[in-house]
Amino acid sequence: MDNNNFQQPIYQQPMMPQEPPKSMGLAIASMVLGILGLLLACCVPYLPVLMALLAVILGAVSLAKKLGGTGMAVAGLVCGIIALIPAVIIIVTGVAFFSALGL
Repeated sequence: MDNNNFQQPIYQQPMMPQEPPKSMGLAIASMVLGILGLLLACCVPYLPVLMALLAVILGAVSLAKKLGGTGMAVAGLVCGIIALIPAVIIIVTGVAFFSALGL
């Protein structure tokens, strides 16, 4: 009997099931809309309000469902909230100005 030709059986460990990759779509959309809302808040009257509201909603949903991209979701949430402040001030100022003129 030849010991050199003896091969030990190879045992493989069972593979652990991998969890599916987490979707970061809501977090990315929240961050993009928040940044755009923040950039356009002082220039365009109504569009940034919609963008900021969507950024806040998408960021909150992404954080609540614990999807991937937590940092981007928080950034979108913060940018959306900050973008709402000047946008609402500009809209209120414009409405007050035009109502004072009687238009």
